[in-house]
Amino acid sequence: MQTTASEDKVVYWGTGRRKSAIARVRLIPGSGGLTVNGKPGNIYFNRIASYIQSIKAPLETLGLENNYDILVTSHGGGLTGQADAVKLGVARALCELAPENRQPLKVEGYLTRDPRAKERKKYGLHKARKAPQYSKR
Repeated sequence: MQTTASEDKVVYWGTGRRKSAIARVRLIPGSGGLTVNGKPGNIYFNRIASYIQSIKAPLETLGLENNYDILVTSHGGGLTGQADAVKLGVARALCELAPENRQPLKVEGYLTRDPRAKERKKYGLHKARKAPQYSKR
């Protein structure tokens, strides 16, 4: 938790990661806006409603969707990875806001980091698992 002296607003921080995407999330008391890297959320995520809904899902679980603005600094990965990273960051910031928020968020699965990532390429193969074509003769 961090407060700014000039505005006297409380800021709650959360960090989310997914694949190679990293999102630093700030929750500020406000009207429910979403800003990602200085752009409105619906423009940054190309007006894809499922990304916006998944990002705001932790807030909706607690009934706080119109009480906090979400400010995000995100880099790495693609839009899907960044959207999931922001969702985890929002959930972690809500846990910092009040410890009793942890249980409902955990039941819904918002505090679980998705461990799936790209598998490394192995020598002798074309990709991680794709082998060269087999020739009998």
